[in-house]
Amino acid sequence: MDVLQPFIRVDKFKLFDCIILRFKRGSEYPQSMTKRQEFRVIRSYGGFEVREYLPCSIAEVKVSADYASAGSVAFGSLFQYISKGNKSSEKIAMTAPVISAQKADKSDENEWFVSFVMPAGTTLGQLPDPNDPRVVLRELGAETCIAASFRGRATDEVAKRKVAELRALAAKENIALSDETRICRFDPPFKPAVLQYNEIVIPAYF
Repeated sequence: MDVLQPFIRVDKFKLFDCIILRFKRGSEYPQSMTKRQEFRVIRSYGGFEVREYLPCSIAEVKVSADYASAGSVAFGSLFQYISKGNKSSEKIAMTAPVISAQKADKSDENEWFVSFVMPAGTTLGQLPDPNDPRVVLRELGAETCIAASFRGRATDEVAKRKVAELRALAAKENIALSDETRICRFDPPFKPAVLQYNEIVIPAYF
């Protein structure tokens, strides 16, 4: 059965209202079976939140490609890693979001770091080594970031506009930001655009 078949005869706006019934910790992310990266909201402004992200581990692939291609190029390696493509043949739970980041010290506009966040509380010592040498495991400490959510497809044009809007909002509040930008996607590409949930996350200095 086509996975999109249930959507065909349902008014998309009514469907949207039925699905987006519950929200998590002040954000617009709908409750689902997929767990997400842990954080707490420190403060809410008009159009964005200040969050404290808890320490976590990530599996990351560095990609030299444009934004539109980077996620697809890296996804296979990352998905294989959590699907027993590791030295222990261990299956690892999927955690949202898939993050496409450009680092603050990037030298190339087409240099992206695409990552999966490992389950909460997982340390590097508990993670099996990847079979694919392109997959790098890293631990991230607690960090403060600003975040803004939006719905629809996170295309290159849309993402750039949302990043510029978020940075402008932060500037009005005199919040100093890193040059790093993270585009966080929570839904598969085949999901109807009106239901896709995304966030822009930028490390901040306080």
